[in-house]
Amino acid sequence: MTSLVESVTGVVPADQLGTTLIHEHLIVSDPELDLNLPHPEWDEDRVGSRLRAQLDQLSALGVETIVDLTVPGLGRDVGRIAQLVHDSAVQIVVSTGYYTSDVLPPFFRLNGPGRLVTGPDPLTEMFLNDITAEIAGTSVRAGMIKVASDDRGITEDVARVFRAAAAAQRQTGVPITTHSDPTTRSGLEQQQLLGQFGVPLGRVVIGHSGDSTDIGYLRELAEAGSFIGFDRFGMTHMGRDADRLRTLQTLLELGYQDHIVLSQDAAVFSRMTPPTWRARHAPQWRMDHLHTTILPQLRAAGIDSRLERQLLVDNPRRVLVGE
Repeated sequence: MTSLVESVTGVVPADQLGTTLIHEHLIVSDPELDLNLPHPEWDEDRVGSRLRAQLDQLSALGVETIVDLTVPGLGRDVGRIAQLVHDSAVQIVVSTGYYTSDVLPPFFRLNGPGRLVTGPDPLTEMFLNDITAEIAGTSVRAGMIKVASDDRGITEDVARVFRAAAAAQRQTGVPITTHSDPTTRSGLEQQQLLGQFGVPLGRVVIGHSGDSTDIGYLRELAEAGSFIGFDRFGMTHMGRDADRLRTLQTLLELGYQDHIVLSQDAAVFSRMTPPTWRARHAPQWRMDHLHTTILPQLRAAGIDSRLERQLLVDNPRRVLVGE
């Protein structure tokens, strides 16, 4: 049987995913702040038009699928996204999970096993419902689980999110991707914890690994079985593309092409780094940067069409559906 991946517009056969951007965001917001402290640059109609134009451009460049890793904690609104992309040629895979690198909101700290309001862990319940039933009253299901840890390491609340994500992964087979902090080599800690929770490390992407130039660290991640995300091309405030490219080429020469995925971690609109800030400080941080700038440089350096297909088609498909 053909493996299927959930998308905003329905299930997609694995062999129809095509060229896939595995780590992106469409709209990053904050519903509570949006209500009480509206951002001056937010205009829903203008953002919607920009989003559709961006998807049209990506489709013309050959992109067929985008994995949107905007989860609760980053202002996920799948209903809004479904309305905006319903007629797009680009397939959108949305995600479940929770984004925190330190503490959860008070509700989660007070509700769950052994807590003030005891009962099942609402994180696990939400992740499973998002994958197997629907997200927030829509007909859309999640095709990826997103978790995070940063330079603070695995705090108590972060470990709880990882545990819930692992439970959902074991029960559904949906893969996990992470936000990691390469400067503290936190991907290794993430792998260790997910492995302890029973997650096959071949179903895990250690995100933002490409910001590191530590070849030994990156090899250790890959040799444990996980995918390593070179997923911040264009994010100049977090590192230079020249360093990412040099590190990527070194890993390819060492034979790690089976463990690498490419993306940009860009957004059409993000409240945290709004359009005027991006235009001034990171003008290349866009979802087309990989295709318009990075891939031409890789081709000039000798990457052939077969390897390009592996990085952009085959490896993302293996992330989403397994071997």
